Amino acid sequence: MKEKLSLIIPCYNEQEVLPLLYAELCKVTEQMAENNFEFLFVDDGSKDKTLEIIKKYAEEDERVKYISFSRNFGKEAAMYAGFCEAEGDYVAVMDADLQDPPSLLPEMLRIIKEEGYDSVATRRVTREGEPKIRSFFARCFYKIINKISEADIVDGARDFRLMKRAMVDSIVRMCEYNRFSKGIFGWIGFKTYWLPFQNVERAAGETKWSFWKLFKYSVEGIINFSQVPLSVASWTGLFFTFMSFIGVAVVFIRRFFFDDPVQGWASLVCFICFIGGIQLFCMGIMGQYLAKTYMEVKGRPIYIIRETNKKRERKNETNE
Repeated sequence: MKEKLSLIIPCYNEQEVLPLLYAELCKVTEQMAENNFEFLFVDDGSKDKTLEIIKKYAEEDERVKYISFSRNFGKEAAMYAGFCEAEGDYVAVMDADLQDPPSLLPEMLRIIKEEGYDSVATRRVTREGEPKIRSFFARCFYKIINKISEADIVDGARDFRLMKRAMVDSIVRMCEYNRFSKGIFGWIGFKTYWLPFQNVERAAGETKWSFWKLFKYSVEGIINFSQVPLSVASWTGLFFTFMSFIGVAVVFIRRFFFDDPVQGWASLVCFICFIGGIQLFCMGIMGQYLAKTYMEVKGRPIYIIRETNKKRERKNETNE
């Protein structure tokens, strides 16, 4: 019996690149004819003709399945929905923009089958075509999160990876609302092979990830997988408390033993403002963790499906 591969493809306003992606997928699957395939497109509330194009492919190709969200829930929710709905013995997740080359799939499957790995993940060895400032902050992020968390994330890691069923089932069981898949992949363990490849620029359309969105995403990743920022806030508070006692002692000695009137109100004001800023910063750190906890305890579904061509049970309709 042929083994089945499910390809999860999150899509948000990707009408320009979908024809190129579908053609490439068909080309690669012809080379892997010994396997059955499922192309699982997850429409993340697109506002263009993305869903219309996917439906057209579904009418012509029974391998094409789609899930369409009621609104834009984000790439993390789209990936999780794909993991929940994928039926394959092996499951791959990839971007629709062809920056994750489908041509790597045969080699990825060979490595899993012949070398005993649970997953094959990809990493970019170059960042050609990417702004230098963006590359610099990306490298800084990988260094920081690997030092302060248990998540094992290789520099240049992509979400593009092929996994065995057991690993996918483990990911599905991690049904947390605040998701950071790169960290989840590393946290759950399993034996992973890192496959290097040259950076590929987007085939068509425009990226949906601005610098600000990437920055927010990196902050969420750190908060989701590390308590170090809370420790930093605690130790910072302890340090300045200690410094304040020293300051009080200095003022007391100068005034009562040397009869030296305390001067320097300007520097005092600056110091007070500095301390106030540190306090607000530490409160902001705690606020971020509190906000994450607030969203988790609400128990809201990670995504809501508006329509799909997959046969599904009613109880899973909104990931409850």
